[in-house]
Amino acid sequence: MRSDTLPLLVLTTCPDPASADAIAQALVEEGLAACVTQLPGATSVYRWQGRIERASEIQLLIKTRVTVCAATLQRLAQLHPYELPEMIVVEPRDVSEPYMRWVNEQTPDR
Repeated sequence: MRSDTLPLLVLTTCPDPASADAIAQALVEEGLAACVTQLPGATSVYRWQGRIERASEIQLLIKTRVTVCAATLQRLAQLHPYELPEMIVVEPRDVSEPYMRWVNEQTPDR
């Protein structure tokens, strides 16, 4: 597997369905993500500005690839409503060849 064709998974959370859908739609339309899976029902517990907070969120699983990852993260930061959005990039250990080809077809080089 060539490293420049490697699919990546970007994790982020959103506060509501509208922002999650807007981010998903934009990233796929702009060719920065092959797919964005929205997982509603997440509860996050975190420390923010010295206080323990609890929030209902929607987890996004953004499928992209190495060559467009920087652009994907930049666009995600522009679209995201949070002051400090979660943006974690996960590199898979194994990816099926057909899925890797599909992700690459959907996310052309910039």
